[in-house]
Amino acid sequence: MSGRYKKERKEVARFMRRLYRKDLTTTSGGNISLKISDDIIVITPSATDKGRMRWKEVGILSILGENLTPELKPSIEFEMHLSIYKKNKDVSAVVHAHPVHASAFTAMKWEIDTSLTAEAKAICGKPRFVGYAVMGSSELAETVSENAKDADVLLLENHGILTTGHDLLHAFDKLEVLENAARMTLIVRLTGKKSPLNPLRIREIERLFR
Repeated sequence: MSGRYKKERKEVARFMRRLYRKDLTTTSGGNISLKISDDIIVITPSATDKGRMRWKEVGILSILGENLTPELKPSIEFEMHLSIYKKNKDVSAVVHAHPVHASAFTAMKWEIDTSLTAEAKAICGKPRFVGYAVMGSSELAETVSENAKDADVLLLENHGILTTGHDLLHAFDKLEVLENAARMTLIVRLTGKKSPLNPLRIREIERLFR
């Protein structure tokens, strides 16, 4: 089993290294998963250097939670990933990380303004705020998976960001664009100058892209 799904595991490891290089997570933080089939996912492990992750370190789980690579300890958030896939059949990738600016908004309970640029509105829409639950808990898994039914960008209170997509690139893109939107929101707040997209332009973007 340890050599199976090499292509998909390499892709997960590559995106985790990319998260780290882009300062979107820390050495020990964040987790990524990819759904292989209705029965199998691959997911990043616990207690592994995220900046140097290799495909052999990416674990394989059944959708029921059975660890098919017992030599690897899956992320403490594996229950959250599994719950999302069970409740959202159109989701094939989950990216969870702790980008500094966007995560700060979850602690301040401030809204990240995605209406400042067309890119942010098209890619992130309106992010959903999710109330606090302990990392790795069943409560967190339940709360996040319920909110993921109708929102693909989630702000987890005092925790971080979670994005979903039909592949890893789209999930990663949402997280990266959201972090940029958080930075722009801070700049606008500091300057006191704001000229967001008007409602007509927002409706047009949502019709075309969301």
